Amino acid sequence: MAWNEPGNNGKDQDPWGGNRRPNGQDQGPPDLDEALGKLIEKFNGLFGGSGNKKADNSGGGDTSAPSGKLIGFGVAIVLVLWAGMGFYTVDQQERAVVLRLGKFTETVQPGLHWNPPLIDNVTKVNVTAVRNVDHRALMLTEDENIVEVGLSVQYVVSNPKDFLLEVRNPEGSLLQATESALRHVVGGSEMHSVLTEGRAVLALDIETRLQGYLDAYNTGLEVSKVNIENTAAPSQVQDAFDDVIKAREDEQRVKNEAQAYANGIVPEARGRAQRVSEEALAYREQVVARAEGEATRFTKLLTEYQKAPEVTRERLYLVAMEDVLSNASKVMVDVEGGNNMMVLPLDQIMQNQSVRSATGTNGRASSSMVDEITNRVIQKLTQGASGTSSRESR
Repeated sequence: MAWNEPGNNGKDQDPWGGNRRPNGQDQGPPDLDEALGKLIEKFNGLFGGSGNKKADNSGGGDTSAPSGKLIGFGVAIVLVLWAGMGFYTVDQQERAVVLRLGKFTETVQPGLHWNPPLIDNVTKVNVTAVRNVDHRALMLTEDENIVEVGLSVQYVVSNPKDFLLEVRNPEGSLLQATESALRHVVGGSEMHSVLTEGRAVLALDIETRLQGYLDAYNTGLEVSKVNIENTAAPSQVQDAFDDVIKAREDEQRVKNEAQAYANGIVPEARGRAQRVSEEALAYREQVVARAEGEATRFTKLLTEYQKAPEVTRERLYLVAMEDVLSNASKVMVDVEGGNNMMVLPLDQIMQNQSVRSATGTNGRASSSMVDEITNRVIQKLTQGASGTSSRESR
């Protein structure tokens, strides 16, 4: 080899820069134990320690054993580092679950805490963040119609221990429970209710049933709200469903119009009925009051009649005649020299006058009409006087 060939100035060197021993044996690389001993000896010198030296059986060098102070110092450093690793902080939005050697110990509240590292396992869980999961599926309703329902579930972690330890996959369990609750509620509802006004009730029923499933599974989850995002018929029959919905909307519109008309007619009819009832009541009161007044008047008149019968009878006769003749269209004339009374037919005279005025006299009496009326009156008076004289002669 190059390092052992002639011409190297009589010096045999090995590749590590060491001289060859006189006996022709190679010195070789430094021993690992020897290097470690030298390192420990230097540390002992730094910290004032000394170790026992013992000779190597092969005549190699002296090594020094580590001192007790150095070992104690190293152990103290390790303990400090180990203790420092055990401090941790739990935020206000979090709770920490502590497992000691794999067994549940406690649930830690927010704040600064310490647990022995490598012995306790601390897992933090956010219990205030609102999480969301979406789900969509085709469902069969109670009336054997297929509808597509899409919903979203908002939930939070209410029990960190159950969330981490009781169920292997809480989110997967939540998704499966949502599917089961949705199919159960939609399967017990009619298609019309699912597609129209029953969506709010549908969401409440799903939320109640879903929370029951999660509590039974001990998932540690609490459902905040279930939102029905959309409900629709399958795309293959969407046009037919749109026509049905339009027809139902028209039906509801006609019902609303009829109800509005009824709301306008019924109060009016009730008002008229009330008015008729009030008028009948007023008429009854009037008739009763009039009857009572007539009875009272008759009672008083009877009292007066009992006091003066002749005077009262004459007065009643005059009052009755006055009432009758005041509404008559004839005039009674008392003829001199007798008790007979002549009746002037003024009604016929006025009727003839009205007929003539309609034929063209414009309501004005001519001189011939006045003469005619005068002659008739004189004739009647003459006939009345002659009749009276004949009766007297008899």
